[in-house]
Amino acid sequence: MKSTLALLALAATAGLVHAQTTPSISGKWKIHTVMMQESDSTCTFAQKESELTGACEGDNGKFNITGKVEGNKATWSYKTEYNGSPLTISYNGKLESDSKISGSTSVAEMSLDGDFTAVKDTETPAK
Repeated sequence: MKSTLALLALAATAGLVHAQTTPSISGKWKIHTVMMQESDSTCTFAQKESELTGACEGDNGKFNITGKVEGNKATWSYKTEYNGSPLTISYNGKLESDSKISGSTSVAEMSLDGDFTAVKDTETPAK
């Protein structure tokens, strides 16, 4: 009985530690992408547990994103099109700090790969 209670307590503690170690990336981020060319966009992320939603806006328009945050990994993607052909832009990043994510980006349909850096926008909004 004591060993069962000890295992339950250990499992509950492990669950709390895991829940506390998943950071929130909710907020506004400035994304710099280097693929065939360099581009900048601004993404506003909303995170609920590990699910990530939001929108990114840049030179090519505004797109809704979906993704996940698991531990120090953040992934998201959005759908667009190029010359009438559908494309999915995917990001796979690592949280380096509370205000920086870096990693790789890809467009599978065009066999394109690149890198990105995201920095949290901490500017105070104008009143």
